[in-house]
Amino acid sequence: MSPVTEDKPAEQPEESAVPAEAAAEAAPAEAAPVEAPAPAKRGRKPGSTARKTRTVELTLTVTGTLDGEWQAELSHSGSRVVQGLQIPAAAVSRAAAELHEDISKAIESVLDVARQQHQERLAELEAELTKVKQALADLQEG
Repeated sequence: MSPVTEDKPAEQPEESAVPAEAAAEAAPAEAAPVEAPAPAKRGRKPGSTARKTRTVELTLTVTGTLDGEWQAELSHSGSRVVQGLQIPAAAVSRAAAELHEDISKAIESVLDVARQQHQERLAELEAELTKVKQALADLQEG
């Protein structure tokens, strides 16, 4: 055998040792990218606006009766700030018109029913008042 042939087998283990070392160096390099996403999981995702936008939760509840009595209640994060505040029907109508057309239409339909009932009641009371005035006039003539 020639010395060149003997050198080649000697070089082959050295060459195989070099890829083994390169593989050993590559393994920690591959482990580093696997560890990098772990902190990203704890933080917010790129492009997420979850922490950028702060919201305030206020709940306004407006209740009304067909008699025209309206009340408002305001809650902030589950706790009541204002409760049982009397408000006029006209204010409810104006506020609804300012908020949205759909809200305004819904509230106006309720207010229209209440107006109609009040007009009917007014007509009944005026008829009764006329009867009472007539009865009083009859008593005064006698």
